[in-house]
Amino acid sequence: MKGFALLSALAAAGVVSGSPTKRADPTPITIKGNAFYKGNERFYIRGIDYQPGGDSARVDPLASKEICSRDIENFKDLGVNTVRVYTVDNSADHTECMGLLADAGIYLVLDVNTGGEKGYSINRGSPAMASLSYNAAYLQSIFATVSEFAKYKNTLAFFSGNEVINEVGNEFNAPYIKAVTRDLRAYIKAQNLRAIPVGYSAADVSESRFQTALYMNCGPDEVRSDFFAFNDYSWCNSDFATSGWDAKVKNFTDYGLPLFLSEYGCNKNTPRKFDELGALMSKEMTGVYSGGIMYEYSYEESKYGIVQISGKDGTGDVSKYGDGAEYDNFKSSLKSNAAPSGDGGAQTSSHSSKCPEKATGWDVDPKLLPEMPKEAQKYMKDGAGKGPGLTGSGSQTAGDSGLSTKNVTVDGSGSNSSSSSKENSAALSGSSMVATLASIAVAVAGTMLL
Repeated sequence: MKGFALLSALAAAGVVSGSPTKRADPTPITIKGNAFYKGNERFYIRGIDYQPGGDSARVDPLASKEICSRDIENFKDLGVNTVRVYTVDNSADHTECMGLLADAGIYLVLDVNTGGEKGYSINRGSPAMASLSYNAAYLQSIFATVSEFAKYKNTLAFFSGNEVINEVGNEFNAPYIKAVTRDLRAYIKAQNLRAIPVGYSAADVSESRFQTALYMNCGPDEVRSDFFAFNDYSWCNSDFATSGWDAKVKNFTDYGLPLFLSEYGCNKNTPRKFDELGALMSKEMTGVYSGGIMYEYSYEESKYGIVQISGKDGTGDVSKYGDGAEYDNFKSSLKSNAAPSGDGGAQTSSHSSKCPEKATGWDVDPKLLPEMPKEAQKYMKDGAGKGPGLTGSGSQTAGDSGLSTKNVTVDGSGSNSSSSSKENSAALSGSSMVATLASIAVAVAGTMLL
């Protein structure tokens, strides 16, 4: 264990694997059919969720060479090819850390939102809160994040949201998730950026998971996601059938888009063995799924991590957590369950899904989405400019920056200033918005999300 900590310390100091004079030139990941590809080879996500310090710290590990170089040595030792980062500072430069990741052959899946009281995200607390938080200040921030990371070839994908629909009854957030996904994809195209895939990371909520997946893949191409991912904690040192993963393959067969697990790794039975990697890399799953991202790297309040960090805010020395069994088990499972050769049974073409019908727990009109706030439309032409970073004032109640004032049909053929469903209503505006601000402000602090 002392040797492990020493290796991390030396890496952070630049002694181990010093920066090469010439950076690696990674091959961008693209989509064909229902799978990811690195050039002509099928690419499987074999990753780890990475947010040292946890949610509350709001630390950008990719803006600090001290932090990222320390941890990249461990990523290389583990054998991962992807990291997911939940929070970044979009006003900072990330050239050094993204270069170090590229040198290690590691790709990034990035959440564009930031959480906390001064975060930039859709507020899932109520229809009014969701409406208020879908504003021009929010879009400027997430567009700035895209502009910053689109220049790195090892940026694999962007998440438009994470667990925004997190319980039965708050599917009213679905149109906002889909609108944000639409807006991000439109911004990438309008700014002539590399076509980095955009999709959603759904919560482990069985009642709405499949409806959400269908919804994100239905309608015209302009409003569909590029991929779909969900967080899953059902494999608790068990097996393919006991965990229910067999049903999750069956249900998503012929889904039409790349699909992967954005978080996995149940901690009810410890130490975790990570046998699920064997299933993810097997022929039973590779025709439908493109891998997954293990939750998580550092041991935080949620008690899932495989390493422990001595300092606060993600800084300090790193050592294997506990007796090191879970770190070693994850490393061993990655080594024992290599990515398969060939196409893994992937489909060669993609297709849309039929929109889910309204039902108990899913009261969403698939034909309507909130129109982008007119104050944000200038970013399509002019670019978003510099982001507010992690010290910005936040966008949760920034209605004065510009709000959506109506719903539009997904095919752009018309508009509707109101919806028959209060959960699927368009953004509030004018005096009605002013009247709601006081009541919303009271509840905002307790409903922030990543």
